[in-house]
Amino acid sequence: MRAAEIQSTPAVASKIDMKLEVVVIPVADPDRAKHFYSELGWRLDIDYRDKDDYRVIQFTPPGSGCSIIFGKNVTKALPGSVQGLHLIVNDIKAARNDLISRGIEVSETFHDAGGIFHHSNLKGMVAGPNPERKSYASYAAFNDPDGNGWVFQEVTARLTGHIEPGNISFTPELTDFVRRSEAIKKHL
Repeated sequence: MRAAEIQSTPAVASKIDMKLEVVVIPVADPDRAKHFYSELGWRLDIDYRDKDDYRVIQFTPPGSGCSIIFGKNVTKALPGSVQGLHLIVNDIKAARNDLISRGIEVSETFHDAGGIFHHSNLKGMVAGPNPERKSYASYAAFNDPDGNGWVFQEVTARLTGHIEPGNISFTPELTDFVRRSEAIKKHL
């Protein structure tokens, strides 16, 4: 096949499991970052150094299958340039209060007026959690010392690409979107 043919070939659903295991976070001071992530209550998995000015520090949030790595000479990205890292929690208020009790500055909770997902530019952002506490609809944010941005997202029911009639776990906007997408897939 030529390159043009490869690019136009439709994607085929893979049977290979793909799990996100590690996200690299760019930091200016690995020791300061190590202290911060320790203060979050995350598990320190490794702090490796070699004699060639290379260091890898890995932390895993409680209950997560995905870890973060930072250190020295592990990425060329600028410190603080990673934004929108989502930590999924089942109780946004409890998660927020836990970090505050650890001395971490966390935003007030907020939700998106559109009911699908928050905007990066604060457009449609409404103070407070989703009034009905719908799954995927409430957020709070915090930054690490370098400015890498984290977002708590409250998820109490998982989206699977199908929402049963009568299921009111999600915002009406998200429910409508998922059902329309599912209908389109059936006709393809």
